[in-house]
Amino acid sequence: MKNVALVAFSVTALTCLASPAGAQSGNHLEIVHHPNYDKSVFMPFSPAIKIRSGKILWLAGGTALPVYHDHPHKREQILKHLPNDLEAQTRQTMDGIMETLKAAGASPKDVVHVFIFRARPRMGDIGKASAVVNSYFAPHNHKPATTNMAVLELGEPEQLVEIQVVAVVD
Repeated sequence: MKNVALVAFSVTALTCLASPAGAQSGNHLEIVHHPNYDKSVFMPFSPAIKIRSGKILWLAGGTALPVYHDHPHKREQILKHLPNDLEAQTRQTMDGIMETLKAAGASPKDVVHVFIFRARPRMGDIGKASAVVNSYFAPHNHKPATTNMAVLELGEPEQLVEIQVVAVVD
């Protein structure tokens, strides 16, 4: 999951509906809420997103390292790009993810699910990581489904976060 790359592929079941020419980003998705959804409760994510049409876009796990970096990792790159700061690493990771989405012709509104993996968790980390990730979707008034979990370790000892994104692009 270290190499941030993307693989886009067509899923016949998802592309059977024709999309209108010039459809805006995100129009091929439908946010799903329960019938008794209380809108006064703040939810930083959607419980589910239904795909009306499009192609699935999988982004490999992104880290605070630049999207294109040496493998095996070089110590100087790790020390330069992996500060001991969860929020800083999360911002750097999301910046790389936004670049990859753009390269694929996608936008934050096309994201259906975000998987956040945090290493060396401390109390409050889930909120810190979520706040940074959510700030990338808030300007688009979009809340993808999200999974935020603590894991034993990631690719490097200094790595505090890795984020994987799934999007659907018309």
